[in-house]
Amino acid sequence: MKGVQRRKLDRIGDEVARATSLVKYDPRSYFSPHTHDGGEEIFVVDGVFSDEHGDYPAGTYIRNPIGTRHKPHSENGCIIFVKLHQFDKDDAKQFTVDTLTDDFQDTDIAGMTVLPLHSFGTENCCLVRLAADTKGEIGEDIGGKEILVLEGTVSDKNGHYTKGTWLRIPHGTVHQFFSSDGCLFYQKTGHLPQK
Repeated sequence: MKGVQRRKLDRIGDEVARATSLVKYDPRSYFSPHTHDGGEEIFVVDGVFSDEHGDYPAGTYIRNPIGTRHKPHSENGCIIFVKLHQFDKDDAKQFTVDTLTDDFQDTDIAGMTVLPLHSFGTENCCLVRLAADTKGEIGEDIGGKEILVLEGTVSDKNGHYTKGTWLRIPHGTVHQFFSSDGCLFYQKTGHLPQK
């Protein structure tokens, strides 16, 4: 669609596929009305994303399960993180979370707080905030891990990842994140193939 651009991050299939992307809407751009045959998960990274159901500013988490329909657009432009065709058929709750007003919860790790977004079966999705000089849990990632850095810098033994970086950690990897200066990231676990 004119004014709508996509950066593919992960894709299995052709045009209609299991896909993870960043999508940019130019001001006053629209996408055709469509039905979500495999579900749609969105995190609004920047600007305001809209459809006929409402306006969703940066920091909004949206779940549109299988069978839902909408006509997305953006009046002033936006960037969204989108996951398509990754819903369990029984995961049918449609909802949004305003992560700017909901409270983060303490964890067993000093300096690490989380904001739960969604959990179903083995899948768990949340925002993670690490204070400066904080290390996350270390352990084997059962079902994999995926992150999108939203603020600050996330690090691991392989490097440093700034705002806008997307990482995919395969099933069974022993992994630990840390942050020297503090950070915020979207995290999804337990959803990748266990082969």
